[in-house]
Amino acid sequence: MTAPRLSPETRAWLEETGFTVMDEAVWRAALTHGSTGETVNYERLEWLGDRVLGLAISEWLYAIDSASEGQLAQRLNALVSRDTCACTARDIGVPAHLRLGKQARDDGAHDSDNVLGDVMEALLGANFLEAGFDATRALVRQIWTEAVEGRRGRSKHPKSALQEWAAGNRRKPPEYALLDRSGPDHSARFTVRVKVAGVGEVEAEGSSKQAAETAAAAAFMEKYG
Repeated sequence: MTAPRLSPETRAWLEETGFTVMDEAVWRAALTHGSTGETVNYERLEWLGDRVLGLAISEWLYAIDSASEGQLAQRLNALVSRDTCACTARDIGVPAHLRLGKQARDDGAHDSDNVLGDVMEALLGANFLEAGFDATRALVRQIWTEAVEGRRGRSKHPKSALQEWAAGNRRKPPEYALLDRSGPDHSARFTVRVKVAGVGEVEAEGSSKQAAETAAAAAFMEKYG
């Protein structure tokens, strides 16, 4: 039986990003959502990658930040949060390579913070299995640099920019809340609020929950960034 393989485009993207690709089945799993119905998906790799990321960021912060234990813990939590992982996934181009079932794709899972955050960690877990901790730590330091240094990068996806701004200013991660959904399914409108504790909050609308969150993040950065 032929082992599952990646598309040439996905393999090229992984290698160009800095991942070490040997066993294509591992990487295919890391990019596969449970909605595909396939037995193997990203869940176990996400569990592993979460631990790898936590150690890599903890070691990094210990080396560069002389803050107290409590302050380090707060900053660590922001940098390994679902939001930061999702924003990092967008930055490196994960959405274009996700393997989703039709319903999940139609529901916007390719831009879901939950899905993207999990897949980002799964990719780190896969890299750990393929290349070990040292190589994966180096990769984390490469793709988490802007988040750690707090560079906003306004050309970035607005949610990425807001997450990095919050982490760089030692604020808690942004909190998004769906306030309202109105209109028929074919032209629904969503209202979302984004809040950063100790700073403020902003509301915005969009044609999907994800679009409203993006608009809210952009409005927040315009007002407070």
